[in-house]
Amino acid sequence: MSNGLPGLTGIEHIGLTVPDLDQATAFFVDVLGCEVAFEAGPFRADDDWMAEHLNVHPRAEIRRLRMLRCAAGPALELFEYTAPEQARSGPVNSDVGGHHIAFYVEDMSAAVLYLAERGVRVLGAPTTLTAGPSAGLSFVYFLAPWGLQLELVSYPRGMAYEATASVRLWRPRTQGTTT
Repeated sequence: MSNGLPGLTGIEHIGLTVPDLDQATAFFVDVLGCEVAFEAGPFRADDDWMAEHLNVHPRAEIRRLRMLRCAAGPALELFEYTAPEQARSGPVNSDVGGHHIAFYVEDMSAAVLYLAERGVRVLGAPTTLTAGPSAGLSFVYFLAPWGLQLELVSYPRGMAYEATASVRLWRPRTQGTTT
């Protein structure tokens, strides 16, 4: 009987392919406050290595990649690829493979105002859940300049499920915060 992946300790990074590495880096660094750790590339192969190891077209090329540290969470690995038959738009949440990245904030109103002041498209007003296991959670979606779906979440007093849960979700916390 398996208890899961041996040695698993958490999510180390999230990889994203972006249309313009400099634009994406500027957004994540200048707007969200991430920090560049390093850059690498280009990577390409004349054989089937890219297809075999990365599940991309054999002639795909990673022009550059950058690793970003984003406060107290997993790193973001940003890729700028070129490839034959490359799709240039990403899925929305309702598509298979749809995704988003959620950033925990302590003050939802201040965070939304900050994004709006910087011209970031925020999708509606924050929603606060008042019933069910997620009661206490506030969230709002926003978009990166190239359309990547992102989310702000906050639940400073916790969520309802925590009162009886044997498993709790991890969340970043500031220094000195307990529970």
